[in-house]
Amino acid sequence: MTWLDQLLQRWRIRKALRELPQGSRVLDIGTHDGTLLRLGGLTGMGIDPELADGQTPPGVTLVKGMFPGDMPDLPDGSFDVATALAVFEHAPSDELADWAAALARLVAPRGLLVITVPAPTVDKILHVLMRLRLVAGMEVHQHHGFEPNDLNALFSGPSWRRRKHRTFQLGLNHLFVFERTTSIT
Repeated sequence: MTWLDQLLQRWRIRKALRELPQGSRVLDIGTHDGTLLRLGGLTGMGIDPELADGQTPPGVTLVKGMFPGDMPDLPDGSFDVATALAVFEHAPSDELADWAAALARLVAPRGLLVITVPAPTVDKILHVLMRLRLVAGMEVHQHHGFEPNDLNALFSGPSWRRRKHRTFQLGLNHLFVFERTTSIT
């Protein structure tokens, strides 16, 4: 990770942490090394197929694996919040419905889902920044033209309702906050 990667990661994390209720038990998808959980002083679980070595924060379990297939067997409503920062654009589009169903099961009613995704134009910018060696371009090849507004259809009723959608980083990133309703599809 370059200094610019870390700056952008921390910026996303700060945006997400503002949305998390105090004392929330969090599922962090694409946790990298548990930075969001550590910086927020949170408890819960992080999952990442390329889990980086590091010190696991107290009250946190880190799982090396893919969401949702490698998640341990957990009871429904195990988490108050799930986060996925710069993750959805990497997930295969044919798996996103499974992700939404798994999240609806794992997030408690009235719990939150906090997502950040880049605008599609970011891919072109990343390629330039990679050539200049300013960013590592982690898995930029996995981006599949994900459209941020597709999240609205994916996380809609009856299991979810959108609470917030904002852009940040000069409009190049999107923050979505969805609330889990009391119904499950």
